Amino acid sequence: MVAWRETTLGEVCDQVNGIIQTGPFGSQLHESDYSVEGVPVIMPKDIIEGRIATESVARVSPEHVERLSRHKLEVGDIVYGRRGDIGRQALIRAEQQGWLCGTGCLRLSFGGSVLDSLFLHYYLRQESVVRWISNQAVGATLPNLNTGILRSVPVSFPPLPVQHRIAGILSAYDELIENSQRRIRILESMARALYCDCIREAGAPAPAKSILDVDYWKFISANVLPYEGTKRYYATADIEKLTIEGGGVAYAFAEKPSRAQKQPTAFSVWFARMKDTYKIVWYSDVNSQLADSSMLSSGFAGFQATESLYFPLLFLTVSSKEFHVQKDLFCTGATQMSLANEGLSRIEVPVLHETKARRLGEQVLPLLNQMLILQIRNQNLRRTRNLLLPRLLSGLVNLGEN
Repeated sequence: MVAWRETTLGEVCDQVNGIIQTGPFGSQLHESDYSVEGVPVIMPKDIIEGRIATESVARVSPEHVERLSRHKLEVGDIVYGRRGDIGRQALIRAEQQGWLCGTGCLRLSFGGSVLDSLFLHYYLRQESVVRWISNQAVGATLPNLNTGILRSVPVSFPPLPVQHRIAGILSAYDELIENSQRRIRILESMARALYCDCIREAGAPAPAKSILDVDYWKFISANVLPYEGTKRYYATADIEKLTIEGGGVAYAFAEKPSRAQKQPTAFSVWFARMKDTYKIVWYSDVNSQLADSSMLSSGFAGFQATESLYFPLLFLTVSSKEFHVQKDLFCTGATQMSLANEGLSRIEVPVLHETKARRLGEQVLPLLNQMLILQIRNQNLRRTRNLLLPRLLSGLVNLGEN
């Protein structure tokens, strides 16, 4: 076994003239500085599952970039969100060089002479490290991460050749996951194009009615019934857009939290009720076994298609931008705004003739099933990667130096 060095991020940073800094605050970046075009600015909301969600990133006007040049990101930098889900971070890739570390973020930069940035990225994603960072966060109501906390993070690492091997093994899993994600996005765009053509056929929009009055699906009001063994509970935090990315927690019926109330079924679609969220959980016959063994938070509302061929119309309706614009419009609440059933009844959705609805189902159901198959594949890849992660990063697997 090769020797692993134990130190802190701050000590490594000082040794190699690295950087641990915050993004621009106060007068450095104003709402008026943002534009449709320009240089992307990474915010905490953009950091998802170790990567930057480039599709939602904001941009700053080019004329403001020069004065913010000290916040430009380099390949291999690691960006943390200061608030919210403490401990989440993302590695800056080649295509993101020159982007800005935005308000509410922290930047790590080490140059790679002692620590390989990809190795460090995976090291910091370990559950034990994330938990350590989260426990150090300051603030009673809204925990915050700061540069002092990051400087004190304990790190342990082998010589660079071993770091490269470990990073190569783990990144291979992420590359496979990203390849599947690209295929999922293509399939989704194909399905949405068919949906848009269908509801605007011959240039005339389809008639609309309350989503609760559509004959092709029914609102799911029943809660989880008593069960034997365990079921895995997924909170809204476990869902990212159309994907279950969190691991959930298995509970026996007597032990489950009070919010674990919703029972998914085959050909059902669920959305998070909270305002300004886009979290969809969906099940066809492809992942019906997952539905049977799962339960969802009461923060979700769901519909079940009356027939399998109506499932694509249900999914594309509930996951559409138009649905979520209305959802946010009808949310209510003093402290945390969410969609109650009364507000749900006010949402109007396009209603297709039965022939069109079935034709859409025949065209789109194979695409949605392929998306779900790829999601299942990615879940298995994540599970395997996460099992390897602590073993590789604790030195339990001997990779040698040569």
